[in-house]
Amino acid sequence: MEQGFGSASESIDKSRVLEVKPLRCLVPVFPNPPGMSSVSTPQPTPFVCVPPSGPFPPGVQPFYPFLAPNGTQQTPPSNFGFGTNIPAPVPLNSFRTPPQANGTTSRPKKVAKTRASKSVGIEDDGLNESSEFGTEFTDPDGASNSGNRRVRPRRKSAENGGDGFDVDSLVNSFLASYKLSEFDDFRRTNGDNETVGTILLVFDLIRRKLTQLEETKELATGATRRPDLKAGTLLMTKGIRTNNLKRIGHIPGIEVGDIFFFRMELCLVGIHAPSMAGIDYMSVKLTKDEEPVAVSIVSSGGYDDEGNDGDVLIYSGQGGVQRRDGQMFDQKLERGNLALEKSLHRANDVRVIRGIKENNSSNAKIYVYDGLYKIRESWAEKKSGCNVFKYKLVRVPGQPEAFTLLKSIQQWKDGTATRTSVILPDLASGSESLPVALVNEVDGEKGPPHFTYISTLKYSKPFTSPEPSVGCHCVGGCQPGDTNCPCNRKNGGYLPYSSNGILMTNKSLIHECGLSCSCPPNCRNRMSQTGIKVRVEVFKTKNRGWGLRSWDPIRAGAFICEYAGDVIKALPGSVDNYIFDATRYYEPLEAVRENSNEFKKAPFPLVISAKNNGNVGRFMNHSCSPNVFWQPVLRESNNESYLHVGFFAIRHIPPMQELTYDYGMVSIDKQEKGKKKCLCGSVKCKGYFY
Repeated sequence: MEQGFGSASESIDKSRVLEVKPLRCLVPVFPNPPGMSSVSTPQPTPFVCVPPSGPFPPGVQPFYPFLAPNGTQQTPPSNFGFGTNIPAPVPLNSFRTPPQANGTTSRPKKVAKTRASKSVGIEDDGLNESSEFGTEFTDPDGASNSGNRRVRPRRKSAENGGDGFDVDSLVNSFLASYKLSEFDDFRRTNGDNETVGTILLVFDLIRRKLTQLEETKELATGATRRPDLKAGTLLMTKGIRTNNLKRIGHIPGIEVGDIFFFRMELCLVGIHAPSMAGIDYMSVKLTKDEEPVAVSIVSSGGYDDEGNDGDVLIYSGQGGVQRRDGQMFDQKLERGNLALEKSLHRANDVRVIRGIKENNSSNAKIYVYDGLYKIRESWAEKKSGCNVFKYKLVRVPGQPEAFTLLKSIQQWKDGTATRTSVILPDLASGSESLPVALVNEVDGEKGPPHFTYISTLKYSKPFTSPEPSVGCHCVGGCQPGDTNCPCNRKNGGYLPYSSNGILMTNKSLIHECGLSCSCPPNCRNRMSQTGIKVRVEVFKTKNRGWGLRSWDPIRAGAFICEYAGDVIKALPGSVDNYIFDATRYYEPLEAVRENSNEFKKAPFPLVISAKNNGNVGRFMNHSCSPNVFWQPVLRESNNESYLHVGFFAIRHIPPMQELTYDYGMVSIDKQEKGKKKCLCGSVKCKGYFY
């Protein structure tokens, strides 16, 4: 394009557009400071390179389209290096915002998508909307990365995430407690089940705490609107990620069928590196040349992918747009599209992560690792006037069920398919808001010994409170940040649950609203009082009697059920396999507590028998590597206290995976009497439990 270099006030002919062909070789010429030279340019260069918006040296005027009135040119930053405060979450194709002269970080302005343009391509390539730029979104706990609603970026008010709370100290405490402070290069390169599980656990604990802080406004103007992105960035800043070298095939520490609720989790464990892009690829050297090959894709239903067949996926290519003004852009055979095409010819395995809509959420997604696929075919077709690439992927046979299992479960729920080996469609007989199936696929046993199903504890006499309890007057329900709410004050100033029922507190005891509170039954602070939250079934195990599992994916920190039964004063003398003893010693999920001395004793004098009366909690088996933990929950009314036991997910639990918890340790004088052989089968199995 021909540009005028005259005065800004001179007339410019914008219609003079010339056809310019690209050069075969472009040799850059860089300016030398006065009196200096370089190897490549031993003599001072004849040209001076300046930003197009100025400031300009003597004799040079601004030119179209960078015209600016006199006196308005901005002084460029003194440092054009990459920023160090917030690193890019992916190693490739990522950019960081350069710091300004005053040390702060400016964020590039984003142009929001409007209805004037329509994307017909694959997942965004991550170069214009990814978290690398620190883009902030409105995201209450539960919204995954699928949402596109943006709010105006806000500048941080304090170095560690805002005033009122030291986020960096919180992160360091978690890293120290879970032995991630000395995270070595070997674990960054090669993950395993323990490393992957620990990183995901710490990520979610940090994310939940940030969500809680955001709700209470403790982070003030520095609050992040995307706790998941903030938590992931904090960990990556400290080098806490695993499987960071791209590879073809399965990823160590990740099983087919594993689920994720945030795209950032995929990045942290290395199953899919880009935080936004749908195609992840790497370069493979062939003879003297390198070419890209695809290693993984995310198909989350946001584009024209056809994935109803559980073993075949038709995947749309990257790019392509049709704007309202009539301009159309075809997809190009480059980047991710080229990598998929090369993988077709090389026949290498490609990891497929499928994103499905989370129940009761308009935009949240659950990502399930569906295993390895091979690309069998590719073609181009017209879509909304643009050429779009299509790729047919076929699942490698012999892998465990993942996406197909989720489809089958949905059919069970819809009644379009029958659950096999069902003894009773609802063991709870309507006592719960969701039916509880009784299933036996192992032998001919028709069910457990008779008991009466109840959904909560039965107290003959409640505990006496040391002082009368004052109930709240939150007619519309307890709200986060309400300092006048006595229930908030009992919980250290926070609501213990998020808006979708995720446990966010790190207290040893949860105070829920009691009978004397004015809040409604659906108050967030009554989470354990409304029954089970997921569709569970009681099933016959191969060698451990009856067990419990869920049809639904369960998010880490989610409430599952309470342990219902009869509160008794002491342990029975006879054998009772359905006893919950809260006086046992146990190791808490969160190693970071406000008062670690609380766990040097067993402060909860509660014993529950579910032999005659109970709920689904009585069927949960022991494991030395559990996926569920129990939490004491206290409900007070006047001078009476009712202590309950709530079960919560330690980590994300895929559908149809058995729910287990650690039964805890008894005192030394009782250890030999009740010792039983453990059959949990985990790599950390101690061989016994009590």
